[in-house]
Amino acid sequence: MKVLTMDDVELRGKRVVMRLDLNVPMKNGVITSDKRARAVLPTIRKALDAGASVILLSHLGRPTEGEFDQTFSLKPVAEHLGKLLGRPVAFCADPLAGVDVKPGDVVLCENVRFLKGEKKNNDELAARLAGLGDVYVMDAFGAAHRAHASTEGAVRKAKVAVAGPLMLAEMEAAEKLLEHPARPLCAIIGGSKVSTKLTVLENLLKTVDCLIVGGGIANTFLAASGHAMGASLVEKELEPEATRLMALAKERKVDLPLPQDLVTAPGLDHPEKAEVRALSALGAQDAALDVGPESVRHYAPFLNKAATVVWNGPVGAFETPPFDKASRAIADILAASSAYTVVCGGDTVAAVEAFGVADKMNYLSTGGGAFLEVLEGKKLPSVAALEDRAAK
Repeated sequence: MKVLTMDDVELRGKRVVMRLDLNVPMKNGVITSDKRARAVLPTIRKALDAGASVILLSHLGRPTEGEFDQTFSLKPVAEHLGKLLGRPVAFCADPLAGVDVKPGDVVLCENVRFLKGEKKNNDELAARLAGLGDVYVMDAFGAAHRAHASTEGAVRKAKVAVAGPLMLAEMEAAEKLLEHPARPLCAIIGGSKVSTKLTVLENLLKTVDCLIVGGGIANTFLAASGHAMGASLVEKELEPEATRLMALAKERKVDLPLPQDLVTAPGLDHPEKAEVRALSALGAQDAALDVGPESVRHYAPFLNKAATVVWNGPVGAFETPPFDKASRAIADILAASSAYTVVCGGDTVAAVEAFGVADKMNYLSTGGGAFLEVLEGKKLPSVAALEDRAAK
């Protein structure tokens, strides 16, 4: 990725606009996890230390575009960010009316998705956002796959556009996986539906040495292999695609170990009825909600010999014990491994954090959808815009 960075431009005395990902989870106006806010602190401090005036932009949630909704206001985030930085962070409710900021000060602007034209990448809005400052820093990897006014349009309209350190770190981690991985390279892809990850599965089969599937994705692969899946979530219309991917894996000599047993229950609301069942023993009312212990033992040799692992998506419904056991066991294997391990996607990062092994992983990505699109082989709109600006 050939882009300009914050080290390539003069920041002293400049108004620096930063598009960050401060889309933190909130409940009743209280932030429940500030991981994303903490991830961008070095970016903000870098500009402050250089003597810049700092203007922050971000989205929060999915409000109706062009309409103010208190539920999605970034004002509580400004207050929390001030505590993390150890200095006041002012709040600007209407950035298009102008942002008053002095060198050494920080202002967080209201949710960009309240602005009409943000999601449609309106040219005029992009120009006005870019015009808030002298330098535009794109450091919102979690939103880099969206061609919005603040993530792509403003990068192209800004006087000077650069990538922030978090953006660089995320792309370097992705490039390391796709372009120069230490081998064997193993991917673990969980999730409820094949349809949401079909392209990434196919693209990974061009790159990986081993592909482990979990969750509802594994259910569809098992159904395509001829197993009766009872009441499990299965995308019947995608069974032919699962069959094609298994044939592709065989053709490319990619190991694709499928579950050997499953943890079932009538539903997530009946965890007390969880039972480990052989693939041949699923009843009509049994729903597969995790892979079983024999499956984990089946996966272990592939994971233990891997030199690089990328994990996106828990292999079971980890939020509801006892359907977290397989994901927990895999996390423990990776924690004890010497492999370079990248964990991406909100649920997967939350899982390794809940299991207490996050510090044993080499890289935790802040971007779920964005990282998946990179794994699919797609060029992210924000990255394309940054590269184009650097080439001029």
